Amino acid sequence: MGVTPGGADPQAPALLITVEAIQRRVGELGQQLTTDYSGRRLVVVGVLTGALVFVADLIRHIRLPMELDLVEASSYGDATRPRGDVELGRWLSRPVEGKSVLIVEDIVDTGATLSDVRGLILGMGPRDVAACALLDKPARRAKSVTLEYCGFVIEDHFVVGYGLDRAGLYRNLPYIGVVQS
Repeated sequence: MGVTPGGADPQAPALLITVEAIQRRVGELGQQLTTDYSGRRLVVVGVLTGALVFVADLIRHIRLPMELDLVEASSYGDATRPRGDVELGRWLSRPVEGKSVLIVEDIVDTGATLSDVRGLILGMGPRDVAACALLDKPARRAKSVTLEYCGFVIEDHFVVGYGLDRAGLYRNLPYIGVVQS
C-alpha cells in the first residue's frame, strides 16, 4: 500500500489526514451529492491526474444515475509551486449541454486550474456547474473561485498521497501526508 508514516523510509511524508478520516469524509460527500443532485442529469468530471483516486472513491458513494468524464489540467507539472499557467491535455469526451456538471479536484490552492476548467465547461451550455475538492488550501488563493463541496481545509503545506504527488511520486499513499523539505 505504499509508504506508511513512521515506517522505515526516512523520507516518508508526515501524516496529515488519516485513511479513516478520508474515507469517512468521502462517504459524507457522496451522501450530500446524492441528495443535492437527485432528479438531475449529473456528469462528474474528474481532473486528472491528482483527483483520480478521489473520483473513484467518491462516485461509489453517489447513489444515483450519473455519467463520468475526465479532463487533464495541471498548473504544477513536476514543480512544488504552480507555474502560473494551466496546461490542458485530455478534454471532455461527452456533451454536457443541459446537464448538471460536478468538477472534482484533488486540491484547490491558487484556484487557477478550477477557474479555467469551470470557465471552459460553462461555455458548453450545462444546466449548472459546481466544484468538489478533497482539499482546499485557501492561503494560496490567487483566483477567486467557488468551491461548493470540500473534504478538508488545510494549511499551506505541500501535500501528497491519495492521488496527490510530488514529481509523480507518492500518489499511492492511502493517507494525506506533508512532504518534508
